[in-house]
Amino acid sequence: RPAPQPSTVRQLGSRFDAAVVRYFLTVVSHALGPYQTAILRIGVAATWLFFLLREVPHRHELYGPESPWAFSLAEQLIERNKAFTVLLWSDGTVWFELVYFGAVAASLALMLGWRTRTMSVLFMVGVFSLQNRSVFMGDGGDNVIHLMAFYLIFTRCAQVWSLDARRARRTEAALRAGADPDSQLDRTGVVLLVLTGFALGVPTLLGLFTLVWGLFFWALWLIQLGWFLLQFHGTGEPRSLATAVANLAHNAALVVIMAEVCLIYATAGWYKVQGSRWQDGTATWYPLHLDYFAPFPALADILASSGLIVMVITYGTVMVQVAFPFTLFNRRIKNVLLALMIVEHVSIAVLLGLPFFSMAMIAADAVFLPTVFLLWLGARVTGVRERVLGRLGRGPHGKKSAPRAPWPILPSPAGPPVGEATSGEAAYGEGPAEPAHALKAASYRPAADRPDPTTPGAAAGTPPTRDTGPEGPPRDTPPEGPRPEPPGPQEPDGGR
Repeated sequence: RPAPQPSTVRQLGSRFDAAVVRYFLTVVSHALGPYQTAILRIGVAATWLFFLLREVPHRHELYGPESPWAFSLAEQLIERNKAFTVLLWSDGTVWFELVYFGAVAASLALMLGWRTRTMSVLFMVGVFSLQNRSVFMGDGGDNVIHLMAFYLIFTRCAQVWSLDARRARRTEAALRAGADPDSQLDRTGVVLLVLTGFALGVPTLLGLFTLVWGLFFWALWLIQLGWFLLQFHGTGEPRSLATAVANLAHNAALVVIMAEVCLIYATAGWYKVQGSRWQDGTATWYPLHLDYFAPFPALADILASSGLIVMVITYGTVMVQVAFPFTLFNRRIKNVLLALMIVEHVSIAVLLGLPFFSMAMIAADAVFLPTVFLLWLGARVTGVRERVLGRLGRGPHGKKSAPRAPWPILPSPAGPPVGEATSGEAAYGEGPAEPAHALKAASYRPAADRPDPTTPGAAAGTPPTRDTGPEGPPRDTPPEGPRPEPPGPQEPDGGR
Protein backbone atom coordinates (compact mmCIF):
# COMPACT_ATOMS: atom_id res chain seq x y z
CA ARG A 1 0.00 0.00 0.00
CA PRO A 2 1.33 3.50 -0.79
CA ALA A 3 2.42 5.54 2.20
CA PRO A 4 -0.08 8.21 3.27
CA GLN A 5 0.82 11.70 2.11
CA PRO A 6 1.20 14.40 4.80
CA SER A 7 -1.66 16.84 4.99
CA THR A 8 -1.41 20.40 3.72
CA VAL A 9 -1.85 21.79 7.23
CA ARG A 10 1.05 19.68 8.49
CA GLN A 11 3.26 20.85 5.62
CA LEU A 12 2.46 24.48 6.33
CA GLY A 13 3.18 23.93 10.00
CA SER A 14 6.57 22.40 9.30
CA ARG A 15 7.48 25.23 6.94
CA PHE A 16 6.43 27.78 9.53
CA ASP A 17 8.51 26.06 12.21
CA ALA A 18 11.53 25.93 9.91
CA ALA A 19 11.17 29.64 9.08
CA VAL A 20 10.89 30.58 12.76
CA VAL A 21 13.99 28.57 13.63
CA ARG A 22 15.93 30.04 10.70
CA TYR A 23 15.10 33.64 11.60
CA PHE A 24 15.75 33.04 15.28
CA LEU A 25 19.20 31.61 14.54
CA THR A 26 19.94 34.60 12.33
CA VAL A 27 18.94 37.04 15.06
CA VAL A 28 20.98 35.41 17.83
CA SER A 29 24.03 34.50 15.75
CA HIS A 30 24.77 37.89 14.19
CA ALA A 31 24.52 41.55 15.12
CA LEU A 32 22.65 42.86 12.09
CA GLY A 33 23.34 46.20 10.45
CA PRO A 34 26.96 46.67 11.56
CA TYR A 35 27.63 49.49 9.10
CA GLN A 36 24.32 51.22 9.80
CA THR A 37 24.87 51.24 13.56
CA ALA A 38 28.46 52.42 13.06
CA ILE A 39 27.23 55.40 11.02
CA LEU A 40 24.61 56.10 13.70
CA ARG A 41 27.29 56.04 16.40
CA ILE A 42 29.61 58.33 14.46
CA GLY A 43 26.86 60.74 13.46
CA VAL A 44 25.21 61.11 16.87
CA ALA A 45 28.52 61.45 18.71
CA ALA A 46 29.87 63.94 16.16
CA THR A 47 26.71 66.06 16.36
CA TRP A 48 26.87 66.33 20.15
CA LEU A 49 30.64 66.88 20.09
CA PHE A 50 30.48 69.75 17.58
CA PHE A 51 27.59 71.32 19.47
CA LEU A 52 29.50 71.27 22.76
CA LEU A 53 32.62 72.66 21.13
CA ARG A 54 30.70 75.48 19.48
CA GLU A 55 29.02 76.42 22.77
CA VAL A 56 32.20 76.42 24.87
CA PRO A 57 32.14 80.26 25.19
CA HIS A 58 28.47 80.13 26.27
CA ARG A 59 28.48 76.93 28.33
CA HIS A 60 27.86 78.70 31.65
CA GLU A 61 24.77 80.48 30.28
CA LEU A 62 23.38 77.31 28.72
CA TYR A 63 23.92 74.66 31.37
CA GLY A 64 26.15 76.14 34.06
CA PRO A 65 25.78 78.32 37.13
CA GLU A 66 24.81 81.39 35.08
CA SER A 67 21.91 79.71 33.31
CA PRO A 68 18.53 81.51 33.39
CA TRP A 69 17.07 78.18 34.47
CA ALA A 70 18.40 78.45 38.02
CA PHE A 71 19.75 75.60 40.08
CA SER A 72 16.74 75.62 42.41
CA LEU A 73 14.30 75.46 39.47
CA ALA A 74 16.19 72.51 38.01
CA GLU A 75 16.03 70.72 41.38
CA GLN A 76 12.26 71.17 41.54
CA LEU A 77 11.77 69.85 38.02
CA ILE A 78 14.04 66.84 38.53
CA GLU A 79 12.23 66.05 41.75
CA ARG A 80 8.99 65.78 39.78
CA ASN A 81 10.04 63.98 36.60
CA LYS A 82 12.83 61.82 38.17
CA ALA A 83 15.18 62.53 35.27
CA PHE A 84 18.91 61.88 35.61
CA THR A 85 21.59 64.55 35.77
CA VAL A 86 24.84 64.65 37.70
CA LEU A 87 24.98 68.46 37.53
CA LEU A 88 22.56 68.66 40.44
CA TRP A 89 25.00 66.84 42.70
CA SER A 90 26.81 70.16 43.15
CA ASP A 91 26.34 73.77 42.02
CA GLY A 92 30.07 74.50 41.93
CA THR A 93 31.87 75.75 38.84
CA VAL A 94 34.61 73.11 39.07
CA TRP A 95 32.10 70.27 39.02
CA PHE A 96 30.31 71.80 36.02
CA GLU A 97 33.57 72.15 34.09
CA LEU A 98 34.47 68.55 34.85
CA VAL A 99 31.10 67.29 33.61
CA TYR A 100 31.07 69.48 30.51
CA PHE A 101 34.53 68.62 29.25
CA GLY A 102 34.05 65.02 30.32
CA ALA A 103 31.05 64.95 27.97
CA VAL A 104 33.29 66.35 25.21
CA ALA A 105 35.88 63.61 25.80
CA ALA A 106 33.24 60.85 25.88
CA SER A 107 31.74 62.12 22.61
CA LEU A 108 35.12 62.09 20.90
CA ALA A 109 35.93 58.59 22.17
CA LEU A 110 32.53 57.26 21.05
CA MET A 111 32.88 58.83 17.62
CA LEU A 112 36.28 57.17 17.16
CA GLY A 113 35.02 53.88 18.57
CA TRP A 114 37.51 53.63 21.45
CA ARG A 115 36.27 51.41 24.30
CA THR A 116 32.80 51.80 22.89
CA ARG A 117 30.91 49.80 25.48
CA THR A 118 32.16 52.00 28.30
CA MET A 119 32.11 55.25 26.35
CA SER A 120 28.53 54.75 25.22
CA VAL A 121 27.43 54.80 28.87
CA LEU A 122 29.56 57.86 29.64
CA PHE A 123 28.19 59.54 26.51
CA MET A 124 24.64 58.94 27.71
CA VAL A 125 25.54 60.33 31.15
CA GLY A 126 26.92 63.50 29.55
CA VAL A 127 23.89 63.98 27.29
CA PHE A 128 21.35 63.40 30.05
CA SER A 129 23.22 65.54 32.58
CA LEU A 130 23.48 68.61 30.37
CA GLN A 131 20.09 68.42 28.68
CA ASN A 132 18.15 67.68 31.86
CA ARG A 133 19.91 70.52 33.67
CA SER A 134 18.36 73.10 31.31
CA VAL A 135 15.40 71.59 29.53
CA PHE A 136 14.55 74.72 27.54
CA MET A 137 17.90 74.91 25.73
CA GLY A 138 17.19 72.24 23.13
CA ASP A 139 15.28 71.60 19.93
CA GLY A 140 14.18 68.59 17.93
CA GLY A 141 17.78 67.57 17.27
CA ASP A 142 18.52 67.44 21.00
CA ASN A 143 15.54 65.15 21.48
CA VAL A 144 16.88 62.76 18.84
CA ILE A 145 20.33 62.75 20.46
CA HIS A 146 18.69 62.15 23.84
CA LEU A 147 16.90 59.05 22.54
CA MET A 148 19.79 57.65 20.51
CA ALA A 149 22.22 58.10 23.40
CA PHE A 150 20.13 55.64 25.39
CA TYR A 151 19.60 53.16 22.55
CA LEU A 152 23.28 53.04 21.61
CA ILE A 153 24.11 51.40 24.95
CA PHE A 154 22.37 48.20 23.83
CA THR A 155 23.90 48.09 20.34
CA ARG A 156 27.18 46.58 19.22
CA CYS A 157 27.99 49.65 17.18
CA ALA A 158 31.78 49.21 17.02
CA GLN A 159 32.01 46.12 14.84
CA VAL A 160 33.38 48.19 11.94
CA TRP A 161 34.90 51.64 11.46
CA SER A 162 36.21 51.90 15.00
CA LEU A 163 39.44 51.68 16.95
CA ASP A 164 37.98 48.74 18.85
CA ALA A 165 37.48 46.79 15.63
CA ARG A 166 41.05 47.50 14.56
CA ARG A 167 42.37 46.35 17.93
CA ALA A 168 40.27 43.18 17.74
CA ARG A 169 41.62 42.34 14.26
CA ARG A 170 45.19 42.81 15.45
CA THR A 171 44.58 40.65 18.51
CA GLU A 172 43.03 37.91 16.39
CA ALA A 173 45.94 38.09 13.97
CA ALA A 174 48.35 37.63 16.86
CA LEU A 175 46.40 34.61 18.09
CA ARG A 176 46.40 33.11 14.61
CA ALA A 177 50.16 33.56 14.52
CA GLY A 178 50.46 31.45 17.66
CA ALA A 179 50.69 34.10 20.36
CA ASP A 180 49.87 33.16 23.93
CA PRO A 181 46.28 34.19 24.77
CA ASP A 182 47.42 35.32 28.22
CA SER A 183 49.75 37.85 26.59
CA GLN A 184 46.76 39.47 24.88
CA LEU A 185 45.05 40.43 28.13
CA ASP A 186 43.14 43.70 27.82
CA ARG A 187 44.85 45.69 30.57
CA THR A 188 43.19 48.95 29.53
CA GLY A 189 39.81 47.28 29.84
CA VAL A 190 40.67 46.11 33.36
CA VAL A 191 41.68 49.64 34.36
CA LEU A 192 38.47 51.11 32.93
CA LEU A 193 36.42 48.47 34.72
CA VAL A 194 38.02 49.32 38.05
CA LEU A 195 37.67 53.09 37.54
CA THR A 196 34.02 52.88 36.52
CA GLY A 197 33.29 50.65 39.51
CA PHE A 198 34.90 53.20 41.80
CA ALA A 199 32.96 56.03 40.09
CA LEU A 200 29.73 54.15 40.76
CA GLY A 201 30.59 53.19 44.34
CA VAL A 202 31.24 56.72 45.64
CA PRO A 203 27.89 58.31 44.66
CA THR A 204 26.09 55.14 45.72
CA LEU A 205 27.54 55.39 49.21
CA LEU A 206 26.73 59.10 49.32
CA GLY A 207 23.11 58.45 48.32
CA LEU A 208 23.27 60.56 45.14
CA PHE A 209 21.63 57.95 42.93
CA THR A 210 17.93 57.28 42.93
CA LEU A 211 16.96 53.64 43.29
CA VAL A 212 16.08 53.12 39.62
CA TRP A 213 19.14 54.82 38.17
CA GLY A 214 21.45 53.21 40.70
CA LEU A 215 20.20 49.74 39.81
CA PHE A 216 20.45 50.54 36.11
CA PHE A 217 24.10 51.64 36.21
CA TRP A 218 25.17 48.82 38.50
CA ALA A 219 23.46 46.30 36.20
CA LEU A 220 25.43 47.68 33.25
CA TRP A 221 28.67 47.44 35.24
CA LEU A 222 28.00 43.86 36.31
CA ILE A 223 27.18 42.87 32.74
CA GLN A 224 30.46 44.37 31.61
CA LEU A 225 32.32 42.48 34.36
CA GLY A 226 30.65 39.20 33.42
CA TRP A 227 31.42 39.72 29.74
CA PHE A 228 35.07 40.39 30.51
CA LEU A 229 35.41 37.28 32.66
CA LEU A 230 33.72 35.08 30.07
CA GLN A 231 36.04 36.22 27.32
CA PHE A 232 39.17 35.23 29.21
CA HIS A 233 38.14 32.57 31.70
CA GLY A 234 34.83 31.19 30.49
CA THR A 235 34.20 27.97 28.64
CA GLY A 236 32.76 27.71 25.16
CA GLU A 237 29.06 27.33 25.95
CA PRO A 238 28.68 30.25 28.43
CA ARG A 239 30.63 32.47 26.06
CA SER A 240 28.42 31.47 23.13
CA LEU A 241 25.31 32.11 25.23
CA ALA A 242 26.56 35.58 26.20
CA THR A 243 27.29 36.37 22.56
CA ALA A 244 23.80 35.23 21.53
CA VAL A 245 22.19 37.42 24.21
CA ALA A 246 24.31 40.41 23.13
CA ASN A 247 23.29 39.88 19.49
CA LEU A 248 19.64 39.62 20.50
CA ALA A 249 19.84 42.87 22.49
CA HIS A 250 21.60 44.62 19.60
CA ASN A 251 19.02 43.53 17.04
CA ALA A 252 16.12 44.45 19.34
CA ALA A 253 17.62 47.91 19.90
CA LEU A 254 18.11 48.32 16.14
CA VAL A 255 14.43 47.55 15.55
CA VAL A 256 13.46 50.08 18.23
CA ILE A 257 15.65 52.74 16.61
CA MET A 258 14.07 52.12 13.23
CA ALA A 259 10.59 52.27 14.73
CA GLU A 260 11.52 55.50 16.53
CA VAL A 261 12.63 57.15 13.29
CA CYS A 262 9.45 56.06 11.53
CA LEU A 263 7.39 57.41 14.44
CA ILE A 264 9.18 60.77 14.26
CA TYR A 265 8.39 61.18 10.58
CA ALA A 266 4.85 59.82 10.83
CA THR A 267 3.84 62.13 13.68
CA ALA A 268 5.51 65.13 12.03
CA GLY A 269 3.76 64.43 8.74
CA TRP A 270 0.31 63.87 10.20
CA TYR A 271 0.53 66.98 12.38
CA LYS A 272 1.43 68.99 9.30
CA VAL A 273 -1.58 67.62 7.45
CA GLN A 274 -3.87 69.12 10.11
CA GLY A 275 -2.42 72.62 9.71
CA SER A 276 -4.18 75.07 7.41
CA ARG A 277 -0.92 76.57 6.12
CA TRP A 278 0.30 73.13 5.09
CA GLN A 279 -3.02 72.43 3.43
CA ASP A 280 -2.93 75.54 1.26
CA GLY A 281 0.78 75.05 0.40
CA THR A 282 2.23 78.19 2.01
CA ALA A 283 3.75 76.82 5.24
CA THR A 284 7.40 76.93 4.14
CA TRP A 285 7.10 80.60 3.14
CA TYR A 286 6.94 81.78 6.77
CA PRO A 287 10.15 80.27 8.24
CA LEU A 288 12.07 81.58 5.22
CA HIS A 289 11.21 85.12 6.35
CA LEU A 290 12.16 84.78 10.02
CA ASP A 291 15.18 86.86 10.96
CA TYR A 292 16.23 84.34 13.63
CA PHE A 293 16.50 81.57 11.01
CA ALA A 294 18.03 83.35 8.04
CA PRO A 295 21.81 82.80 7.75
CA PHE A 296 21.55 83.51 3.99
CA PRO A 297 18.66 85.96 3.48
CA ALA A 298 19.33 86.39 -0.24
CA LEU A 299 19.00 82.65 -0.90
CA ALA A 300 15.84 82.45 1.21
CA ASP A 301 14.32 85.39 -0.73
CA ILE A 302 15.02 83.67 -4.05
CA LEU A 303 13.17 80.52 -2.98
CA ALA A 304 10.31 82.40 -1.32
CA SER A 305 9.77 84.63 -4.36
CA SER A 306 8.36 81.74 -6.39
CA GLY A 307 4.94 80.51 -5.31
CA LEU A 308 5.40 77.29 -7.29
CA ILE A 309 8.64 76.41 -5.48
CA VAL A 310 7.06 77.13 -2.10
CA MET A 311 4.05 74.93 -2.93
CA VAL A 312 6.22 72.04 -4.20
CA ILE A 313 8.43 72.15 -1.09
CA THR A 314 5.43 72.33 1.24
CA TYR A 315 3.46 69.47 -0.29
CA GLY A 316 6.57 67.41 -0.98
CA THR A 317 7.67 67.60 2.65
CA VAL A 318 4.29 66.36 3.89
CA MET A 319 4.05 63.53 1.36
CA VAL A 320 7.59 62.27 2.01
CA GLN A 321 7.17 62.26 5.78
CA VAL A 322 3.77 60.58 5.74
CA ALA A 323 4.71 57.99 3.12
CA PHE A 324 8.14 57.00 4.41
CA PRO A 325 7.03 54.44 7.06
CA PHE A 326 4.93 52.66 4.43
CA THR A 327 7.77 52.37 1.92
CA LEU A 328 10.08 50.23 4.05
CA PHE A 329 8.80 47.11 2.31
CA ASN A 330 9.94 48.38 -1.09
CA ARG A 331 13.68 48.95 -1.17
CA ARG A 332 13.84 51.16 -4.24
CA ILE A 333 11.07 53.53 -3.19
CA LYS A 334 12.48 53.65 0.33
CA ASN A 335 15.92 54.64 -0.95
CA VAL A 336 14.43 57.40 -3.10
CA LEU A 337 12.45 58.87 -0.21
CA LEU A 338 15.46 58.51 2.07
CA ALA A 339 17.56 60.54 -0.35
CA LEU A 340 14.84 63.19 -0.52
CA MET A 341 14.69 63.47 3.27
CA ILE A 342 18.47 63.82 3.52
CA VAL A 343 18.31 66.61 0.92
CA GLU A 344 15.53 68.20 2.97
CA HIS A 345 17.65 68.16 6.14
CA VAL A 346 20.64 69.61 4.30
CA SER A 347 18.37 72.39 3.04
CA ILE A 348 17.17 73.07 6.59
CA ALA A 349 20.77 73.31 7.77
CA VAL A 350 21.66 75.82 5.04
CA LEU A 351 18.48 77.88 4.74
CA LEU A 352 17.34 77.98 8.38
CA GLY A 353 20.71 77.75 10.11
CA LEU A 354 19.96 74.54 12.05
CA PRO A 355 23.00 72.36 11.32
CA PHE A 356 22.90 70.25 14.48
CA PHE A 357 19.24 69.39 14.07
CA SER A 358 19.96 68.29 10.49
CA MET A 359 23.03 66.29 11.53
CA ALA A 360 21.06 64.45 14.21
CA MET A 361 18.24 63.57 11.81
CA ILE A 362 20.61 62.43 9.06
CA ALA A 363 22.44 60.25 11.58
CA ALA A 364 19.11 58.70 12.61
CA ASP A 365 18.16 58.17 8.96
CA ALA A 366 21.42 56.26 8.45
CA VAL A 367 19.92 53.08 9.93
CA PHE A 368 17.95 52.73 6.66
CA LEU A 369 20.86 53.31 4.29
CA PRO A 370 21.76 50.32 2.07
CA THR A 371 24.92 48.46 2.96
CA VAL A 372 26.27 48.71 -0.59
CA PHE A 373 26.20 52.49 -0.42
CA LEU A 374 27.89 52.52 2.99
CA LEU A 375 30.66 50.24 1.71
CA TRP A 376 31.16 52.52 -1.28
CA LEU A 377 31.23 55.56 1.00
CA GLY A 378 33.72 53.89 3.32
CA ALA A 379 35.97 52.98 0.40
CA ARG A 380 35.94 56.59 -0.83
CA VAL A 381 36.78 57.93 2.64
CA THR A 382 39.58 55.40 2.99
CA GLY A 383 40.99 56.37 -0.39
CA VAL A 384 41.01 60.05 0.51
CA ARG A 385 42.65 59.31 3.86
CA GLU A 386 45.40 57.21 2.28
CA ARG A 387 46.12 59.86 -0.34
CA VAL A 388 46.43 62.52 2.37
CA LEU A 389 48.67 60.31 4.48
CA GLY A 390 50.72 59.43 1.41
CA ARG A 391 51.43 63.08 0.77
CA LEU A 392 52.48 63.44 4.40
CA GLY A 393 54.86 60.50 4.07
CA ARG A 394 52.77 58.13 6.22
CA GLY A 395 50.67 56.43 3.59
CA PRO A 396 51.20 53.10 1.84
CA HIS A 397 54.16 54.55 -0.09
CA GLY A 398 55.76 56.33 2.86
CA LYS A 399 58.48 54.97 5.03
CA LYS A 400 56.42 55.36 8.22
CA SER A 401 53.42 53.39 7.05
CA ALA A 402 52.37 50.36 9.03
CA PRO A 403 50.74 47.17 7.70
CA ARG A 404 47.08 47.95 7.24
CA ALA A 405 44.41 45.56 8.40
CA PRO A 406 42.06 44.19 5.75
CA TRP A 407 38.79 46.00 5.17
CA PRO A 408 36.03 44.53 7.33
CA ILE A 409 33.63 42.25 5.53
CA LEU A 410 29.93 42.16 6.25
CA PRO A 411 29.14 38.86 8.00
CA SER A 412 26.70 36.51 6.35
CA PRO A 413 24.05 34.36 8.06
CA ALA A 414 26.13 31.29 7.25
CA GLY A 415 29.02 32.44 9.44
CA PRO A 416 31.81 34.98 9.71
CA PRO A 417 34.11 35.33 6.70
CA VAL A 418 37.82 34.84 6.67
CA GLY A 419 39.61 37.49 8.69
CA GLU A 420 36.59 38.43 10.78
CA ALA A 421 36.29 37.99 14.51
CA THR A 422 34.73 34.71 15.56
CA SER A 423 33.72 35.58 19.09
CA GLY A 424 31.22 38.15 20.24
CA GLU A 425 33.94 40.15 21.97
CA ALA A 426 36.15 40.32 18.90
CA ALA A 427 33.26 41.08 16.57
CA TYR A 428 32.13 43.89 18.80
CA GLY A 429 35.62 45.28 18.95
CA GLU A 430 35.89 45.48 22.74
CA GLY A 431 38.84 43.57 24.09
CA PRO A 432 40.78 40.69 22.58
CA ALA A 433 39.38 38.08 20.28
CA GLU A 434 38.39 34.51 21.00
CA PRO A 435 41.23 32.45 22.44
CA ALA A 436 43.06 30.26 20.01
CA HIS A 437 41.42 27.00 21.13
CA ALA A 438 39.26 27.01 17.98
CA LEU A 439 41.71 28.56 15.56
CA LYS A 440 44.49 25.95 15.32
CA ALA A 441 47.20 28.54 14.94
CA ALA A 442 49.58 26.15 13.22
CA SER A 443 47.16 25.54 10.37
CA TYR A 444 46.83 29.27 9.68
CA ARG A 445 50.48 29.83 8.88
CA PRO A 446 51.20 31.04 5.34
CA ALA A 447 51.36 28.30 2.77
CA ALA A 448 55.02 29.06 2.03
CA ASP A 449 55.94 28.40 5.68
CA ARG A 450 54.12 25.09 6.03
CA PRO A 451 55.88 21.84 5.10
CA ASP A 452 54.46 20.04 2.12
CA PRO A 453 54.41 16.28 2.61
CA THR A 454 54.53 15.71 -1.17
CA THR A 455 57.76 17.66 -1.59
CA PRO A 456 61.11 15.93 -0.89
CA GLY A 457 62.82 17.47 2.08
CA ALA A 458 59.65 19.16 3.27
CA ALA A 459 59.61 17.27 6.52
CA ALA A 460 62.99 18.70 7.39
CA GLY A 461 61.68 22.21 6.89
CA THR A 462 63.30 23.10 3.54
CA PRO A 463 63.40 26.89 3.28
CA PRO A 464 62.02 28.67 0.21
CA THR A 465 64.38 28.87 -2.74
CA ARG A 466 65.72 32.09 -4.17
CA ASP A 467 64.65 32.58 -7.76
CA THR A 468 66.85 35.09 -9.54
CA GLY A 469 65.19 36.15 -12.73
CA PRO A 470 66.82 38.13 -15.51
CA GLU A 471 64.21 40.88 -15.32
CA GLY A 472 64.30 41.83 -11.68
CA PRO A 473 65.82 41.31 -8.23
CA PRO A 474 65.78 37.96 -6.46
CA ARG A 475 62.41 36.93 -5.18
CA ASP A 476 61.22 34.26 -2.80
CA THR A 477 59.44 31.29 -4.30
CA PRO A 478 57.96 28.50 -2.23
CA PRO A 479 58.85 24.88 -2.88
CA GLU A 480 56.99 23.29 -5.73
CA GLY A 481 54.05 21.11 -5.00
CA PRO A 482 50.42 21.59 -4.03
CA ARG A 483 49.85 23.96 -1.17
CA PRO A 484 47.40 22.83 1.47
CA GLU A 485 44.60 25.32 1.76
CA PRO A 486 43.79 26.66 5.22
CA PRO A 487 40.50 25.39 6.59
CA GLY A 488 37.54 27.71 6.25
CA PRO A 489 36.33 29.57 9.32
CA GLN A 490 32.93 27.92 9.10
CA GLU A 491 34.32 24.41 9.37
CA PRO A 492 33.79 22.73 12.76
CA ASP A 493 36.84 22.15 14.94
CA GLY A 494 36.46 18.40 14.64
CA GLY A 495 36.63 18.63 10.84
CA ARG A 496 39.89 20.55 11.06
